[in-house]
Amino acid sequence: MTSEEKLKRIAKILEDEFGIPKRERKDPLETLIKTILSQNTNDKNRDTAYEGLKKRFPTWKEAADASPFEIARVIRPGGLHNQKGERIKNLLLWVRKNYPSFDISPLCKLSFEELEERLGRLPGIGAKTLAILMLFSCGKEVFPVDTHINRIMKRLGIVPERATAERTFRLLKGKIPEGKSYSLHLNLINLGRTICRAKKSLCSHCPISSFCLYYQRKGR
Repeated sequence: MTSEEKLKRIAKILEDEFGIPKRERKDPLETLIKTILSQNTNDKNRDTAYEGLKKRFPTWKEAADASPFEIARVIRPGGLHNQKGERIKNLLLWVRKNYPSFDISPLCKLSFEELEERLGRLPGIGAKTLAILMLFSCGKEVFPVDTHINRIMKRLGIVPERATAERTFRLLKGKIPEGKSYSLHLNLINLGRTICRAKKSLCSHCPISSFCLYYQRKGR
């Protein structure tokens, strides 16, 4: 069975197991900021940090005028606040220079490669962040790879065991079933958080264990 065939069957099984997530478009700049805030923390801390940021700076113009220290202070609950404060400040300055209205939706017209060329040099804006932007805010068929998805892809034998998340992202290009990037992304994250965990994975409860090399090596 090819990787493409395996992923197609897995996508269907996970939709049967977890459902088909409702697709919603999110504001592109909000998506980028939240993705920076999500680095090395959980969703709850990310959301708390974002709420603090918006409470202190109701508009992106106000946030862009603030110092990295001021931004860092209000996003402290998200962890790594000094680093993230610098990254958010740099991003907002770039946005103000190129999109003075702070509406970056025109970026959605670009291909991933063009977007990477434009934004990929900013600190904290890597392939995963750009892929999240394209999937969740632009409605594009791009498949972001996080820690959970990277772990699952390695256990399934679809990518090499030493592949980084970015390497896995690039290896999966063209292999995700058409129209399934959104549901497969979210359902794999759900699987990784609840069943295919980094430690104490619940392989006997996994709906896709029959495809899993890791499960086979464990001796079922």
